[in-house]
This record gives sequence, C-alpha cells and structure tokens, in this order.
Amino acid sequence: MEYDDLIKELRTDSGPCIALLVLDGLADIATAEHPLTPLEAAKTPNLDRLAPKTAMGRLLPVGPGVTPGSGPGHLGLFGYDPLDVQVGRGVIEALGVDIDLGQGDLAARANYATLGADGLIVDRRAGRIPTELNIELCEILKEIGPIDGVSVMIRPGRSHRFVVVFSGEGLAGPLGDSDPGKEGYAIRDVRPLSDDAGAARAASVVNTFWKEAVARLSDHSPANGILMRGLAQRPNIMPFPERFGVRAAAIASYPMYRGLAYLVGMDKIATGETPEDVFETYAEVKSEYDYAFIHVKAPDMAGEDGDYDAKVTAFETVDRALPKLLDAAPDVLAITGDHATPVAYKSHGWQPVPLMVYAERAGCDGIERFTERTVVAGSLGAMASKYMMPILLASAGRLAKFGA
Repeated sequence: MEYDDLIKELRTDSGPCIALLVLDGLADIATAEHPLTPLEAAKTPNLDRLAPKTAMGRLLPVGPGVTPGSGPGHLGLFGYDPLDVQVGRGVIEALGVDIDLGQGDLAARANYATLGADGLIVDRRAGRIPTELNIELCEILKEIGPIDGVSVMIRPGRSHRFVVVFSGEGLAGPLGDSDPGKEGYAIRDVRPLSDDAGAARAASVVNTFWKEAVARLSDHSPANGILMRGLAQRPNIMPFPERFGVRAAAIASYPMYRGLAYLVGMDKIATGETPEDVFETYAEVKSEYDYAFIHVKAPDMAGEDGDYDAKVTAFETVDRALPKLLDAAPDVLAITGDHATPVAYKSHGWQPVPLMVYAERAGCDGIERFTERTVVAGSLGAMASKYMMPILLASAGRLAKFGA
C-alpha cells in the first residue's frame, strides 16, 4: 500500500480544527556579520511563551540541498510531493487574481523590471513600484495582441507583479523563463521545455510579446522592462479536501498564495495585508472550516531584499499580533515556513525550515525558543514537508490506528 493511500484510508474526516501559519521565507542562516539569524535576534515574547508547550522539528521542502520555489514549498506543506505535483508559477498567479484559466491557456507570472541603457537588467523588481503605477502600465500592455492568432490577457497584481495569459489554438507548455534570475544580464528569449510543436509555437508568441512590451515601456523608467516566469498550463491535482477530508480555507493577501490554495481546492478568504488582519480574518471564519492556511509574506520580502533589520522587524510584528490568533483557539496550530530566504542570499535557500506544533496530542518538548537552532532538539525530528500534514491530522485525532 502506498503511504498516501494509507493516510486516506485511516482518516476519520471529523475532529478538532487545524490552523497552519506560514511565515514565508522563515528560515535563515547565521553569518560572520550576523551571528544570530533574524528569528534568533527578534524579540518574540509571545512565541517564547508558546514554544515550551509545543513539539518542534525541521522540514525539508523538497530534499537535502534542493532550493524550492514558493510553489513546491507550499505544495509540500499541503501534503503533496513537489516532485510528483508540479505547478507553473504563472498558473498560481493567474488563479490568485481570479482568472479562470481555460483548457490550453498558457499563464505567466510577470515582473516589471528596470533596464539600463545597454539593455541589461539593473533591478529585477523595478524598485517594487506602487500597485497604482502597475495598473497604469498594464493598461499600456493591454494594447498588445493578438499575436499570430493568440489573444493576450493582462491582469495587474501587487506592487511590481502582474499576470499574462495567452489563449489560442495549439499552445503547449511549460516554457523556460525570460528572467535570468539576477541583475547584470539581458532578458532571455523563452524556450520550449519539450519537443511539442505547440511549445515552440507558444515560445514564439511569448518572445514577440515581451519584446513589444519592452518597446512600449522604454520611456517608463524605472519600470521599462518585463520579466516572465513559470509559463505553464493548469494541471490536474487531487483536491486537498478530498485528499484529507477537511473543509479548507486560505487566508492570504498575496495573489500567488491564494491561487495555489485555490488550485488544490481551498476556499479563498478575503483579508488585509497585516498579520493582525489575517489573524482577525481567521477568527471570523474559523467556525466554518476544519483547516485554515494562514499566510504572512513579510519575512520573505525582507530576505529577498537582503534587509536583516526588516526581517527581524517582520518577526516582531507577527509576534505582537500572535495573541489574536491564539485567542481564536485553534485546536491544532502549526507554525513554519515554506522555505528559507537567507538575507545573505537575497533569494531562496535550501536550508531546513523550523516547525512547531501546538496540540495536546503532539506533546511538549519544553524548548524555550522557536529558532533554526533550537528546533534541532525537537521531538518531531527532520522530515520532508509532505509528511507534516499527516502529523497535523494525527494531532487533531483525525487518523485512526493502523492495524490490529
């Protein structure tokens, strides 16, 4: 019997409610410049009071040494194997901004970027331009198309991010990124990742689009370029509620995370941008759901900006708001991250991610703080992220005994 089939067979489909708080980009590393990680340096009295009452451990989002994107990182937390279930970033972003992707539609996650006079990328995020400017620039890009019979849909997201969806006959994905992943390089032509003729056709259309977009944005510094990632089509995935027998809600302000949760069958719940907002929203809807995914973005943003102090502040802000979540009294509360975003990297990292589980059935490790180093001594040990969901079900009494 496969492990997934076993969990489905053992589940009881009834029991206490579960809350998963994901602090995006939670984990970090100590360096000569910063001997304490941001989580260690942060003043977190509420987490410190909670910590000794929890079981702790570490999660590996994909596997040792493998740096995950946000999609694989969250899929693991949702109990899916990221190696078996792969979702393009564009699909996630499109669903997050309420685009109903049709059969064969190709979606891309796009960023505004700053290009130098030589055409090389100076800033991959265009200084995180305001959403209001993003909306204005998207109106310019909406004038592009159709391209070779393929229609182009543009939808603004938050700050510098937006979504592009290509619709037409004979398209196939996935495609490679036009984003080289670092400054100082030129925008790449996207390339097919398969021998499918539809992928070659799609790549031609996408390359025509981004070059026309750059031409139309040439006078709009700092957002005078665009980068495209995660060009893909919507996959078929077993819904999370069917897989684990829970009514599930997603409470996240960023479109990408709402989109991923919606893709696996969770209800998207509107909320504000601050930790206080998302915790208050959870308290409002808790009685309607068995499971809630609660997302906070700020630690990841600070890590990607290489801003140590901002990442410390992000954790302290969450901690000040934490009583609102605890007052809502989830029966099982897990706090973790989807991946590491070390300040020293200014990008995602491969490091294990701390996990704490607060539940009577999980036990108490008596560890005084929740940090990258302290969780090493926790009773949950180190495991692949995909195994966390069964642990939460078991902590909620939602898994029956296996065997006589």
